Amino acid sequence: MARTRVRNTPLFALSFSAILLLTATGCGGESGTSSSAAPSGADGAGKDTGPVVVATTSWEGAFAKAAGAEDVKVIVPESVQHAPDYDPKPSDLAAVADADFVLYAPFEPYAEKFKEAAGGDAELVEVNLDNDADKARAEVTRLGEMFGTEAAAAKWITSFDTEYGTLRKNLKNAWPNGEAPTVVAQVFSAWSAKLAGAEVVGTYGPKAVTAEQLSDLSGTKPQLVLDNAHMSTGTVLPDSGARQVSIINYPGKDLDLLTVYKNAATTVEKAMNAS
Repeated sequence: MARTRVRNTPLFALSFSAILLLTATGCGGESGTSSSAAPSGADGAGKDTGPVVVATTSWEGAFAKAAGAEDVKVIVPESVQHAPDYDPKPSDLAAVADADFVLYAPFEPYAEKFKEAAGGDAELVEVNLDNDADKARAEVTRLGEMFGTEAAAAKWITSFDTEYGTLRKNLKNAWPNGEAPTVVAQVFSAWSAKLAGAEVVGTYGPKAVTAEQLSDLSGTKPQLVLDNAHMSTGTVLPDSGARQVSIINYPGKDLDLLTVYKNAATTVEKAMNAS
């Protein structure tokens, strides 16, 4: 449930408002429709919509939405390819101050700024940003319990399991010659290899790939390289014959986490079947 913040109104302001009300009533005029501002986490009709969540990126925002949060504000614009490079504006920090929960990742350099801006009202939540299916389920469940939206989180997980199972089945049916492809994956893209049922023969990142690593990875003779679109360092194995594709971790403006899995499945399937 969203926290309700209590504001202390000066006594003279209350007295002045009372005088105006009495004057309007004494003159026999009908008072206009009065609407007080809805409390944090409530819509215009005063209906509780759950907690107010501020997420540093659409990735955290998607986890919050999957967990049942309806009022979610994302700080880093979608146009920023590498989110940790973003420099928060004063207005971003002001938005944090109005939140019930602030979601961030430890690798984001601006996390400390958000902690300071949140003050004592908002609860700071470090999110495990990993699209591995098991970890995603666990994180959505945890956030749902934190937000008090367990039922919505459980419903999302049910739909996720159905969609994930369908994507895995379709990808397996698309395996070249009926055999699982061998892949090298950037560490933050390894979840897409699991989705495809691929055999991971090596990983790299997040640090730059060394000459020794290149030699070792090339020796595994992978069919695919699953790169991280948000941290790409260019072609990883240029002379190996492996087909490199970019995997996107961050959802779009709709904060639909399922779309990330669907897009990854489409990307990998095309790569597997490319001539």
